Amino acid sequence: MKTEFSNAQRAQVLTQALPYIKRYTGKIVVVKYGGNAMVNEQLKQQVMEDIVLLWLIGVKIVLVHGGGPEISELMDKLGKQPDFVDGLRVTDRETVDIVQMVLAGKVNKTLVNLLEMQGGNAIGLSGMDGHLIEAEVKDERLGFVGEVTHIEIQPVLDLLNNGYIPVISTIGCDKHGNSYNINSDTAAAHIAAALGAERLIMMTDIAGILKDKNDPSTLIPELTVEEAMALYDVGIVSGGMIPKVDCCIRALGAGVKNVVIMDGRVPHSILMELLTNEGAGTWIRRKEP
Repeated sequence: MKTEFSNAQRAQVLTQALPYIKRYTGKIVVVKYGGNAMVNEQLKQQVMEDIVLLWLIGVKIVLVHGGGPEISELMDKLGKQPDFVDGLRVTDRETVDIVQMVLAGKVNKTLVNLLEMQGGNAIGLSGMDGHLIEAEVKDERLGFVGEVTHIEIQPVLDLLNNGYIPVISTIGCDKHGNSYNINSDTAAAHIAAALGAERLIMMTDIAGILKDKNDPSTLIPELTVEEAMALYDVGIVSGGMIPKVDCCIRALGAGVKNVVIMDGRVPHSILMELLTNEGAGTWIRRKEP
């Protein structure tokens, strides 16, 4: 059933959002975008709406994206079988060309176009542009999977300062002209740290960090870094959540103010996280002095 709001109710909603708007206007927020919110067209549209709305009220949004399902889809069409080691895609020279085509081409330009269609000003970058993401071989077993060695952040700052939404695909490069497939969570953490971002939002396919991974009602809404690290020992942070939490802790240690691991399947979850007191996931912060 469609819910109708009176003008007075709309005005009240906007008034209640005012303190949060004041908090984030002029601040940098990095959104790592992927998972179900990226392949579901309706959710994708809502994420773009959220980002443009925040941009219109003066939040400096940086969108960092992956595209694993799209990469696997093209590999399948080309008759190439995906192979993973410890959750990372084995990337030979042919595969890194596919990754570059999908991420820097199809996915990146699609997102830029969607943001423009919503009224935003967006420009797409890959990590190779301006040597934004410099990398080296992470593990010989993985081929051209990169470990980030340096972020050349000036191109991103230039776009932000000129009123654009940077949309960054996570392809890295080295000084010898080699391209690397970079884990998007890792890239987002490094970029947020280089920007000194107010907040890093990690969009995932689960509600956040759960005490019981099979029960969404056991969501842990807030953790300090120390509390998050203790969850490794008891097995609450395990499997695919380990690299995500690792990235969050790294970002906080490098100067990001706070990080949230958020459920990207919830409509308008970014607005809920930034402009309400409820949030939409697990907030990880540095311990208060």
